[in-house]
Amino acid sequence: MALMATRTNLFRLLTTKAPILGSGSSSNGLKGPVRADRRGGAVSTSSYSTSAVAQQPESGTIGSRPPYMGLEILGVKDYEDYRRSLYGEITHKALLVDAVGTLVVPSQPMAQIYRKIGEKYGVEYSETEILNRYRRAYEQPWGRSRLRYVNDGRPFWQYIVSSSTGCSDSQYFEELYNYYTTDKAWHLCDPDAEKVFEALRKAGVKVAVVSNFDTRLRPLLHALHCEHWFDAVAVSAEVEAEKPNPTIFLKACELLGVKPEDAVHVGDDRRNDIWGARDAGCDAWLWGSDVHSFKEVAQRVGVQV
Repeated sequence: MALMATRTNLFRLLTTKAPILGSGSSSNGLKGPVRADRRGGAVSTSSYSTSAVAQQPESGTIGSRPPYMGLEILGVKDYEDYRRSLYGEITHKALLVDAVGTLVVPSQPMAQIYRKIGEKYGVEYSETEILNRYRRAYEQPWGRSRLRYVNDGRPFWQYIVSSSTGCSDSQYFEELYNYYTTDKAWHLCDPDAEKVFEALRKAGVKVAVVSNFDTRLRPLLHALHCEHWFDAVAVSAEVEAEKPNPTIFLKACELLGVKPEDAVHVGDDRRNDIWGARDAGCDAWLWGSDVHSFKEVAQRVGVQV
């Protein structure tokens, strides 16, 4: 009975949605509307989002706390000790990683690219106008299935690009669309990612990307020379489910051959990544708040890099 009570209390602590881990999220714990739309015929960039990293208080400022104080209050250390008592030093058999905002980030603001490429096609809107029109277009309902990223996502992104810029030129769209499959458009968020993922896999931890993206994610990972880091890729356009739908997390676990309770997901969106993963039965850590680097992720899993 005592063990059951401990498990129940730990579960309650770890599923608390109040933003008390220092994430800097808005009062409802969610981010702005631009967060989920960063892939695409292009995508908005983290410089326009209310990211946890950007809003986290500087150390030593009034009201700030040491990085791990919130974790201690929530009993996360106790939970990690509990997992180690059950599974050994390595607490999770699999790591699931969000793509945009966690693994990769845009190299330039979306509106800047839309305007720069669009100038030769007659686009005259300012970057501010493009961004505002982009946000309005993205907030509109999309189809009966609500799945934006189906196959290569072209219909959705054609709508977004033309709505954002007022330009429906097919050549403009193709140039913009293809630009976002290259290493010019994106870069890795953590320069130490490669050695960390190698260490995790060497230790027997399986790794997968779980992302709301269209089928261009695979060529993008290839362009960034990181596709070999992962044992599986679960992309919403192929799974036909978008985060926070737990289906995509369950598919990733299926591809890796692990149970959801044996996996931890890391992502930068509280609703899509944290709540979605927990609904699927996975553990979940918020990038930029619970963890700040993949080395820290590995250490919490129990793998030294």
